[in-house]
Amino acid sequence: MKYAVRVLASPALAPGFRLAGLAVDEVVNPKDAGERLVLAAAQPGTGILLVEQALLDAVPEQTRHEIERRAVPILVPVPAPAWLGGTSGAEDYILELLRRAIGYRVRLQ
Repeated sequence: MKYAVRVLASPALAPGFRLAGLAVDEVVNPKDAGERLVLAAAQPGTGILLVEQALLDAVPEQTRHEIERRAVPILVPVPAPAWLGGTSGAEDYILELLRRAIGYRVRLQ
């Protein structure tokens, strides 16, 4: 089976993903993020699901864990642009993925 990348994003970020050629589901109200996440994950052929971090934070924890336990799609949080700098937590997320995959913590330098 051929898999594709799908995106859940706010209307502010959706055009950028569309310009990159990705299928985008716009979520206007973060309260709807959980339902939209379930629908997007159920789409046949979705291999990677990019979700804007603010929307993922609004998803009920149980729903998020159910989708994260699946082999496909792979759920990847995408931080919104931070014009003031700061850390995105991307490294922490990658470390957590590695810890789950290999069973112990890895130290990146």
